[in-house]
Amino acid sequence: MGTWRDGSGTLTVGADAEVREVPLRIAASYRARARGLLGVDGVEGALLITPCGSVHTFRMRFAIDVAYLDRRFNVLTVRTMRPGRLGMPRLRARHVVESEAGAMERWGLRPGTRVRVSVPATEVSPPVR
Repeated sequence: MGTWRDGSGTLTVGADAEVREVPLRIAASYRARARGLLGVDGVEGALLITPCGSVHTFRMRFAIDVAYLDRRFNVLTVRTMRPGRLGMPRLRARHVVESEAGAMERWGLRPGTRVRVSVPATEVSPPVR
């Protein structure tokens, strides 16, 4: 995949009959990654922050689920964080997915799960040759 850009896409969790497609907002620029879910009262679907190895919930208005993903989109760990917390950095994490607390359990997203992120062709820069 080329360079990530801010935009929207779909997070696919599971396989076969248990597939969940979740609306996804992508935060790839410094500004979008720094803003994250600050200043909002909820999230429809999920937010992918990339690149990212740790998060905090200072000044957040609600508890969130946080999934740390490696570069191949394998889930390393999932944590629920209340507002005002600092998450531990995950050395192998390359991406973080955030959602409202409880959502990831409903989606079946747990350590060892591999997720897929799909974006419209215009949301990703072409590879540099």
